[in-house]
Amino acid sequence: MSEHDKEVEIIEDDVVESCELNISGIKILMLLTEVDRFDEHHKTGVWFEEFAIPYLKFLDEGFDVTVATIHGKESPIDPASDNLIEDIKWHMAKEALKKPEKLSDINCAYYDAVVIPGGHGPLYDLADSEDVGQTLLSFYEQSKLIAAICHGPAALLSAKRNGIPMVKGYELTSFTNEEEIEAKKEKLVPFSVEDKLKEAGANFVKNAPGDIYIVEDRNFITGQNYQSAKAFTDTIIKYLSK
Repeated sequence: MSEHDKEVEIIEDDVVESCELNISGIKILMLLTEVDRFDEHHKTGVWFEEFAIPYLKFLDEGFDVTVATIHGKESPIDPASDNLIEDIKWHMAKEALKKPEKLSDINCAYYDAVVIPGGHGPLYDLADSEDVGQTLLSFYEQSKLIAAICHGPAALLSAKRNGIPMVKGYELTSFTNEEEIEAKKEKLVPFSVEDKLKEAGANFVKNAPGDIYIVEDRNFITGQNYQSAKAFTDTIIKYLSK
């Protein structure tokens, strides 16, 4: 075994031991994109820290976490986000992205919350999936926590009840139009998450580009951008620990 593998094994053992010592009974479903590109010239995927920060913190809290994608295929990391220096620290999170569960095999009754990280990938698969919509409605109708960050709130557009968007009347945030322009992706994206949430009847709120910003409205928690990943995670943990 190489020194790198030994270090990874030690870190994984520490996380497992932490989970064993802090069993909470809380179960979280993390729903991720399978899409890896805007087009043949531009790659995308999940924005890694929006998944890794909550995923590792949830495990540290003793939560039971299941990772799922629509078809059970690997969730690709947006190359622009795969720049975290401490590679060993994020090893478990990267491994979790490789073998997710298939969403249609998930029993929503088992979970206390669904958490949806961003990256531009969700605009292409989660935003208009019938399976995603049914999953979110299941959580919604049981008043369970629905949390999404950055472009993750695009997935909320998939859920309608009797033709009425699930997000109607809720105060929400997401990656903003200004941030899309700053990222130089406004001409690549199939739609603006901010605009679509507004059209669906959400009360869209935002801070300046890059600001840490979290919105909590009843059983919805949304975060504006990747800079908000830690605050997003902390807010979810606080909500579930009430």
